[in-house]
Amino acid sequence: MKNMFSDLFARRWGGLPVHGWAGLALIAVFWTLNWSLTGLRTLWGFFPLWLGYCLFVDALVCVRKGSSLLTRNAPAYAGLFAASAPSWWLFELLNRRLQNWLYLGVEGISDLEYVLFSSLSFSTVIPAVFGTAELAGTFRWIGRFRNGPRLAPSPAVLRRFLAVGVASLLALLMWPRYFFPLVWLAVYLILEPLNGRFGYRSLLADTASGDWRGVFSLWTGCLICGFFWEMWNILSYPKWIYHVPFVDFCHIFEMPVLGYGGYIPFSLELFALYHLIAGLATRGRLQDYIELTPDADRARSTEKVPGAPPASGEAVP
Repeated sequence: MKNMFSDLFARRWGGLPVHGWAGLALIAVFWTLNWSLTGLRTLWGFFPLWLGYCLFVDALVCVRKGSSLLTRNAPAYAGLFAASAPSWWLFELLNRRLQNWLYLGVEGISDLEYVLFSSLSFSTVIPAVFGTAELAGTFRWIGRFRNGPRLAPSPAVLRRFLAVGVASLLALLMWPRYFFPLVWLAVYLILEPLNGRFGYRSLLADTASGDWRGVFSLWTGCLICGFFWEMWNILSYPKWIYHVPFVDFCHIFEMPVLGYGGYIPFSLELFALYHLIAGLATRGRLQDYIELTPDADRARSTEKVPGAPPASGEAVP
């Protein structure tokens, strides 16, 4: 079934996979509707708009490096949406304490409608970020971070990660006014050691050899998504607004400019959350599904072979 769907979505028309054109159509239609209609149009329009974004970006990735999240494994791609909703609900739960953002326009809908429509919208977060991160990984400048400082997942490093993560979580829950930024880092620091303990994919496995390309791909991908989240939100309804202590100035759309920095570590949290959920749900399968660099597949096939040459895949200019 995986190959059947992969062949279907790999078909091209005019140089772009067919699902890329479908994505462009969804963006054109629902961007227009979202910004031109009145009423609670974003309640039902957010998901198809961002589904269009995900499909279009995935098609671009397929063009630039020959495969993509959807064309490699369509069922696993659907799993990204399934893992995304509960991942973002975790941050909604933490925000009950932080009160850093709130939603306008949801007062008139029932709790059930709120949960259902919100879950549908939240399901697009991980596929959007990971797809854009794979696209960023094809940028030539990302290759500069292939030979960086080494940070290995040693027992000492993992213990420090866990200790700092737990301390950060406690601090932001106890003193949210002062430690609220830690919400975008604490989850990663806690889950990275857990993923390593369970044998699930860890970013530290890459940085152990000095390869930071995956990290910078995630950072770049999430910042790009952050721009589109905030840009499309500005004329949406329902929409979100922010109440951020100390830095609530110099807004780009609704977001304070310094708030965009939160998207950088947030990408690492999503990566850790997904691999924990996928690992538990599939008994450790799909740990190599996300390919943040063009040579990821070959690199994984040679990384444990003594004396094997490094992968030679190059980014597309």
